[in-house]
Amino acid sequence: MSDDLVMGAGAEALRVIIMIASPMLLAAMAVGLVVSVFQAVTQINEATLTFIPKMAAIVVVLLVLSPWMLESLQNYATGIFGHLDEWVR
Repeated sequence: MSDDLVMGAGAEALRVIIMIASPMLLAAMAVGLVVSVFQAVTQINEATLTFIPKMAAIVVVLLVLSPWMLESLQNYATGIFGHLDEWVR
């Protein structure tokens, strides 16, 4: 197993992780920003106010994008197991 194969597999794993996690993280960040602006305008300083909307946004994004996420993970796993004979040598 050469260094190029290891680096390629690691880079592909990081790419898949970022692609799968980024929609949920972006949704949580956007909702957090909106709630923070709302809190600044109304001067409500409640720390727990941002938790429920962020969790709801993450659940909605997860429900909407779960088929795509599952397909991405399946493609990655298929690629890993498909090239397993090259890596074992």
